[in-house]
Amino acid sequence: MTADASLTFAYQPNAAPVAASERAARLVDPVFGRVFTDHMAVVRYSDDKGWHDATITARAPLTMDPASSVLHYAQEIFEGMKAYRQEDGRTALFRPEANARRFQDSARRLAMPELPEAVFLESIERLVKVDSDWIPTSDGGALYLRPFMIASEVFLGVKPSAEYLYMVLASSVGAYFKGGAPTVSIWVSQDYTRAAPGGTGAAKCGGNYATSLVAQAEAIRNGCDQVVFLDAVERRYVEELGGMNVFFVFDDGSMATPALTGTILPGITRDSILTLARAQGIEVREEPYTIDQWRTDAASGRLAEAFACGTAAVVTPIGSVASPEGRFAIGDGTPGQLTMRLREALVGIQRGTAPDANGWLRFLD
Repeated sequence: MTADASLTFAYQPNAAPVAASERAARLVDPVFGRVFTDHMAVVRYSDDKGWHDATITARAPLTMDPASSVLHYAQEIFEGMKAYRQEDGRTALFRPEANARRFQDSARRLAMPELPEAVFLESIERLVKVDSDWIPTSDGGALYLRPFMIASEVFLGVKPSAEYLYMVLASSVGAYFKGGAPTVSIWVSQDYTRAAPGGTGAAKCGGNYATSLVAQAEAIRNGCDQVVFLDAVERRYVEELGGMNVFFVFDDGSMATPALTGTILPGITRDSILTLARAQGIEVREEPYTIDQWRTDAASGRLAEAFACGTAAVVTPIGSVASPEGRFAIGDGTPGQLTMRLREALVGIQRGTAPDANGWLRFLD
């Protein structure tokens, strides 16, 4: 298949691929984001040509002019997704159409051209098929995919670039947390915010993550694993972690998560959790939730569990929350039953061990 009548992906195989024995050694216990496959997908864009030069080619360094627009004005967006080996041996992507649509949403916010959904999907599928031997067979193993787009015009004026480079990298990954899903500790950022109304909070762009790093470093200095941000206006409402959405589970069996108001990334894992929970008859509210409520509900026992979710770690139980005002535990500090039930339900669909009632898997074989 081709994306449309005018764009065909050429295939230029890597002339020196990693030897099978070396690849097997790298896949024994791959560190997240460190092991890369032999190939990458590349598509170029210019105002005069549109999308062109679609290629699956050998992964190699980029040669860039130091005046490339992305290096100065940060027009850059990306996605994160995974390809999974199913129990029957087939390979499947999880909700790639949702990633394609979010990629378009991010592009609009950053004044970048929208990549057609068909091109996005074909770039992913062709790369995964070419490098399918890089999917680890270990428990929790997957092929992490990183589609991204950067402004490549050589020009120092402040304006949307006239040229762009879209690429997809593939990285072999194991379980994000070794030995299961332990609880994580969260630091409440007091001095930094992730996004403000009218900003880029709902877009998946590198700038959002760059601004979160100083707060993440602060969390680590205070003995915590992750940081959670409050809203930029009142500094009261919980929004999201540095790279994950957050959910709250109450003693009556209901759940809540901050509403998408434009300052929070609309996570695909978040949306999947909402769908699975409601299918199980769980009441899930999308509503504001303050840090004071979080502290009070944890102390009273009304809040039974809390968890974060995202592509990399899927579902991560939260065990404690800290700030300059002190630390409080969530429940007994261990992974909650509902949290783990939802995690197992989602992972089961992704791995092909549970029914895919929503048609989320896209098979490549």
